[in-house]
Amino acid sequence: MSKPKLNNGVVDRLQARASDYVTWCGALPGFGVRVRPSGRKSFIVQYDFEGRSRKVTVGTFPTLTVDQARKKATELLAKVQLGEDVAAKPVAEENPTIAELCDEYLTKGCGHKKASTKVTDKGCIERHIKPLLGHRRVKDLKRRHIEDFFSAVAAGETAKNEVIDGKRIIVKGGEGAARRTVRLFGGILTYAIGREYISENPRRGVKIGKDNANERYLYGDELRRLGDALREAETVGLPWQFTQGAKTKHRPKNADTLREVIDPYAIAALRLLLLTGCRLGEILTLEWSQVDLERGFLRLPDSKTGKKDVILGAPALKVLADIPRVKDNPYVIVGEAKGKPRSDLKRPWRRVIAHAGLPGLRLHDLRHSFASMGAASGMGLPIVGKLLGHASPSTTARYAHLADDPLRRASDSIANSINAAMGVAPEASNVVQFKEGVA
Repeated sequence: MSKPKLNNGVVDRLQARASDYVTWCGALPGFGVRVRPSGRKSFIVQYDFEGRSRKVTVGTFPTLTVDQARKKATELLAKVQLGEDVAAKPVAEENPTIAELCDEYLTKGCGHKKASTKVTDKGCIERHIKPLLGHRRVKDLKRRHIEDFFSAVAAGETAKNEVIDGKRIIVKGGEGAARRTVRLFGGILTYAIGREYISENPRRGVKIGKDNANERYLYGDELRRLGDALREAETVGLPWQFTQGAKTKHRPKNADTLREVIDPYAIAALRLLLLTGCRLGEILTLEWSQVDLERGFLRLPDSKTGKKDVILGAPALKVLADIPRVKDNPYVIVGEAKGKPRSDLKRPWRRVIAHAGLPGLRLHDLRHSFASMGAASGMGLPIVGKLLGHASPSTTARYAHLADDPLRRASDSIANSINAAMGVAPEASNVVQFKEGVA
């Protein structure tokens, strides 16, 4: 029975089996497609050279169509007829450059990621990975290359400040960017293993340090100052602070009082961030249809970790109940544009933290403060993780040092019992003062 001519339909219908197998083309002897148990399909050329059977991989399907692969195979077989052992030379498709691998990853390897995450990944690839590593071949990559890459990004070698298509692009680099990019690159190399470009991940063993070195939690007096600033901002207004070069439209309307009342929607958003532990994007894009005041939930159809419900405490419910709804605007935190949400909180946040005496406090630190308060209250890390919507317990583990430790409670109990037996009043043993602020 004659072999059929390979075409895209034939190759596409080939099913994976328990072991490798090859389907040969009836139109071009020596040209075939190898199917692996993983489902990967590679075009190959087989020929005899100096009494030995040789094979060379032409490319993969569907990166190459059958016609493209057959054309390459024809060229290789012609070289064999002229006395060249083409299998002695690597084929580029089996050893792509890092730039080519990254392009393939963005097309085929990150379909499970959210659109916003893909945009972030592409930015890291274009601004850091390609400029420093794009020229290298995947199989030539060593751990030392990734270590050097981390050091270069951390040192700011990829930093840029330029205008492209009318938009200013600022790439800062630094250790945080270096850590994020190396983690992404490790995932890209894991994809390369799945595609059988490499067998081991050179990212393994590369030390990149830990995140959250500057993570900040609000306690005691800092929370009080933030609360005072928010109340003042929405009632009598914050004292105006003139900034050199600031736009006049941002100056207070009443120049006699020199106070600025902050937009109530911005203040409500800040309170919700602190009282729910939600991420900024989850609050700014929140719609009234996702708010269940009766049952006390936010029903978020999408978040960083997928669909989730946010349980609302009484203070958060009060904030939501007090927010005025705007006709024909589905969003809770409305913006200036009709039917649109507020785009960011940068300016009101700067005003509030300046007045509260909390320089450097980030909006995301409100989420950390929510988590740290829960951990320190003895609720347990699993519960805190559920409230925050963490997909992995390891993410919540960063707050473990703040958790109410049963061993500490036991130690306190024993020490207090000893003190009582010695005639020392319980309050006299409470002399340790903890610093507040940066953890």
